[in-house]
Amino acid sequence: MKRALALLALLAGWLLFSATPASAHVEIISSTPGDGARLSAAPPEVSVTLSENVGIQPGSIKVVDLEGRQVDSGPVFQPGDVAEQVAVRLRPGLPDGSYLAEYAFVSADSHPVRGTFAFVVGTGPLVTSAGAVSAATGTDAAVGTLSTVVRWLAYLGVVLLGGLAFVVLCRPAARTDPRARRLLNWGAGLVAATTVATFVLQGPYAAGRNLEAVFDTGLLADTWRVAYGKLLLLRLAGVGALAVLLPGLLRPRLPDRLRSRYENLAIVSGFVVLLTFSATGHPVTDPIMFVSVTADLVHFGAIALWAGGLTQLAPALYRPADGEDLVPVAARFSRIASGCVGAIALSGAVLALRIMPSLSTLWTTEFGLLVLLKIAGFALLLAVASRSRRAVQRSLSGPGPGTTTITADLRRLRQAVAVEVLLSTVVLALAAVLTVTPPAG
Repeated sequence: MKRALALLALLAGWLLFSATPASAHVEIISSTPGDGARLSAAPPEVSVTLSENVGIQPGSIKVVDLEGRQVDSGPVFQPGDVAEQVAVRLRPGLPDGSYLAEYAFVSADSHPVRGTFAFVVGTGPLVTSAGAVSAATGTDAAVGTLSTVVRWLAYLGVVLLGGLAFVVLCRPAARTDPRARRLLNWGAGLVAATTVATFVLQGPYAAGRNLEAVFDTGLLADTWRVAYGKLLLLRLAGVGALAVLLPGLLRPRLPDRLRSRYENLAIVSGFVVLLTFSATGHPVTDPIMFVSVTADLVHFGAIALWAGGLTQLAPALYRPADGEDLVPVAARFSRIASGCVGAIALSGAVLALRIMPSLSTLWTTEFGLLVLLKIAGFALLLAVASRSRRAVQRSLSGPGPGTTTITADLRRLRQAVAVEVLLSTVVLALAAVLTVTPPAG
């Protein structure tokens, strides 16, 4: 564990002195007409050029007159051969006057980008885009808060499901432990429920609407049409497959060939679930997306294995089964946890290097401060884990198997694991806030 702490310090130094810029959320490169343009005649269409290809997002551009009446007609489309350009046609014969174009796009990392620009036909007054239609420029506070909470609960669900590896690799006896089964079922249920909640919240989140808009079938249809919505449905399918596989995986007596098949299917399903998280966050804004998405998969997967194992180990330590010696179980898990720590530190450094725009982001932005808090939480978690490891090593060299008295080392192990579980939930909460915070904001 000391080596892991040294590795973390080395990687943190690398981060501080080697940060390089990465791509941010989708940006508006230009618009036609431009903001503040004065035209002699109404244009046939209004178009926007973006920094990335977000596809055709229904309802992403709307044009209104001074009375707030919508003057565009037909769906949003991509004109010509420019994939990064989207447009909407205007009604023919528009009278002279001031018009306001409102746009609301969802970046590849699922975050909304909203704004307005204005133009005048004829010699009338210009409506400034900065003072118009405030709903187009912000996320509803209740929707934003609820979305963050749902993301945190989704992470908790993945962590609980990650405890399946602990059951299979470290404590096969947990297959008959109702507490272990309950935690895994809660994990599957949490991931499924939060996936549905994320799907219905995404429409209001992207459009800047309030919670009442979750019942808007048009917004639900918009979410279904974009890649983010399809990835959420893929996540639901992946966790559904895991839920179906769990009863078989937890059967104490199962032919080796069938158990191997179940385990392989569970690995594939778990990978699909993890991928849907990594493919909808900040990593997809990296120009070299493969590097960041792979690093995020390793990062989140290692966290799920480590923290998931802790959630399974903690209740077993407090109420072990009759005659069960948990020291060898803890020793096996300790080796897995050590590997996870190295993977978390390395992949986290790669993610920070690829996503953060510059070194100054660390102390000048909300995102950077959250990263520092997460690193501090992880370092504290490592310190507590080091105490757990020492307790396991002393227990292995102490009284042999079958001892009925819980030694002082085992009591310390039990306390340290409980603290690790608590710290893990805090770090996951920070991760949930990071996912909704722009790196350059």
